[in-house]
Amino acid sequence: MTGVGLAGRNGPIDAVVCVPGSKSVANRALVCAALVPEGGVSTVEGVPDGDDCEAMMDALRICGAVDGSEVRGGRVPGGAARFHARLAGTTSRFLTAVGALSRTGVIIDGEAMLRGRPMADLHDALRALGATVESTEGPAGTLPARVTRAGLRGGTVTIRGDVSSQFVSALMLLGPCLEGGLNLHLEGELVSRPYVEMTARVMSDFGAVVTVDDAHISVPAGAYRPTRYTVEPDFSSAAFPLLSLAHGHGTVRVPSLASARLQGDSVVLELLGRMGISVREDGGDIVAHRPYGGPVRGVDVDLRDASDLVPALAVAACAASGVTRITGIGFIRGKESDRIADLVEGLRMLGAQATAHDDGISVTGGRVRSTGTLRTHHDHRLAMAFSMVAAGGHTVLLDDGDVVSKSWPGYFEAMKDVLGPVVVED
Repeated sequence: MTGVGLAGRNGPIDAVVCVPGSKSVANRALVCAALVPEGGVSTVEGVPDGDDCEAMMDALRICGAVDGSEVRGGRVPGGAARFHARLAGTTSRFLTAVGALSRTGVIIDGEAMLRGRPMADLHDALRALGATVESTEGPAGTLPARVTRAGLRGGTVTIRGDVSSQFVSALMLLGPCLEGGLNLHLEGELVSRPYVEMTARVMSDFGAVVTVDDAHISVPAGAYRPTRYTVEPDFSSAAFPLLSLAHGHGTVRVPSLASARLQGDSVVLELLGRMGISVREDGGDIVAHRPYGGPVRGVDVDLRDASDLVPALAVAACAASGVTRITGIGFIRGKESDRIADLVEGLRMLGAQATAHDDGISVTGGRVRSTGTLRTHHDHRLAMAFSMVAAGGHTVLLDDGDVVSKSWPGYFEAMKDVLGPVVVED
């Protein structure tokens, strides 16, 4: 673990920040490419170098499916392969579904924090489809787990929609490979619905047919087709430089972001406008601007469909007038950290009045201070969010800067014109 210190930026911001490709899009595209029938070769370009996608690429390398940006289809894992998903919830859940195609079995594992995250709903759904899923060390419904094809077949399965959209997406990705296809019935309200719609769009780009209704998802059997695919820039990552203008002033440009079409986190552009930060498109780029002394207003927003924006918006709210209320996000307690309690802890250290609620957070801003070391709780989004206050000239100390490698290993270098350079590493 490496601590990071930022002395804070002085003067106006004039920054061009190139964000990585969307890891959510990339991992979906990689799975689709790997499930193309044997002999088909796809090209997936723009895959980001964060830990989540590296874990997926490592698994595909074990299967012999990856050669540079080319992904060979039909390389179903065999020989009791072991996939290590690191800290990546999405990767572990997608690989669990892919592993259900293996006749010899696959072990899905990860770091200690991932072993504690819930998997039971996905395991139960795969069992209902005929696969064998067994937790090998911890309680049922946790990693590590051994997954085997056994009597895997298509059909109808019911799964809760209010726990994790990643379970739903994992099953959807498997659907075209099942004899008879897949029909999912969703119990309860579907959280993070844009991620399910993203899955459907990526699958359709690889030739699958998907129908998504309020309480039902249908995926007929049919082969994925080889595709040349380019991963779009990541709105979740772009939120950090853009919302940093709540603390600083000047201009931030994010190249090519306007062309991104799949991500629910694009709602950040609307939020910027509501907060008083102007946003415009310029030749495919997104350009945000806040003049010196420009007011920043708190907002009231339900982010159940864009929950990855919560840390960045909450830290931006520290500099806003009035109260910011973020609702619909109770489920983010089960992310890499308890993203409600741990975020509130950091917000209070930064000088904000922050309160945790059953389904969200409220933040009364208007005051920000330099503080002692902020705990990141092994959560990349908390580390990046807390760093944002450096855009306003405040000193920021993080207990773990390396954690950003999960989604954006080059974060601090890319953000130096927004936050200032890293001045302490120990």
